[in-house]
Amino acid sequence: MNKRTLKLIVLIPLLIPVLLLMSGCKSEHPFIKKVSFKDARHIQVVFAGPVDSQWAEKLSNFSLYEEPDPDILIPLKGAHLSHNGTVLNIEVEEDLNRDEPHILTLKDVVSEGRPIGTIIVGVKKLYFGILFSILMGAMVINNFVFTKYLGLCVFFGTSKRRSTAVGMGITFTIVIVAASMMSWFMYQFILKPYHLDFLQIIVFIGLVSLSVQAVDTILRKVNPILFKAFGVYLVLVIANCIILAVPLILADNEYDALESFFLALGAGLGFLIALFLMASVRERLELANVPPTFRGLPIAFVVAGLFALAFMGFSGMSIF
Repeated sequence: MNKRTLKLIVLIPLLIPVLLLMSGCKSEHPFIKKVSFKDARHIQVVFAGPVDSQWAEKLSNFSLYEEPDPDILIPLKGAHLSHNGTVLNIEVEEDLNRDEPHILTLKDVVSEGRPIGTIIVGVKKLYFGILFSILMGAMVINNFVFTKYLGLCVFFGTSKRRSTAVGMGITFTIVIVAASMMSWFMYQFILKPYHLDFLQIIVFIGLVSLSVQAVDTILRKVNPILFKAFGVYLVLVIANCIILAVPLILADNEYDALESFFLALGAGLGFLIALFLMASVRERLELANVPPTFRGLPIAFVVAGLFALAFMGFSGMSIF
């Protein structure tokens, strides 16, 4: 067993409590252990002690609405209490939008004949689930290349060989994560507090250029062979639409630091996946009997279109 494997074995147990802390399982009220979306039409409430069945049978004791729209109450269909009285499943009439946080009000809770009072709790996805959804969404479900058609200039230019594609994908991931985190910091602590939001595009382009120039200088010294293989396309990273789109998405959606990191990482890994898949096919196409008219870039566009059709199968997919 080498040292790298040993380090991974040691780090995995240390990461588990961190993930649990990020999962957001802590309740807002001492009598409520957990509140979560059970499925599209059910909300599950786990109490610290048994509640009275007569109280749980009255739908008038419950009210639910999406946090952004407090004036629109969600119609409830029924409430089902477990045999031990500690788990309550509230059923709604229509599918819930689980991407939005909800507010659940439990009026005049009664436990073993003792009044607890009114409890108001938030219902939302686990934080780790949100982060994983952002990562997989940017990487596969909403791949910036195959679903949004961004970054095509660098995509077609560096997808002729798998070695170059992997190197470019890793470099691009490093650049986009660094540029996105600097852009998030600049937006949250400078542009937004001083009402300079209108300068975000100019500032983000400058930060992207700074990141690319730093990677260009480091790569020139560390790996000259890979630097020559990239050629002009490393400089084209500055003009890559993806590397500018991600900071703009972070600003529009008001993501926090962790969400911003996972979105940037997902976008970079998604670009790496797209490059590797395309390079693998283009290497095989060199040995195929392609009509002269379609050789080179035309057949590459056809293959990219087929990949885009395949990735459309992920559209609408929901994780957690």
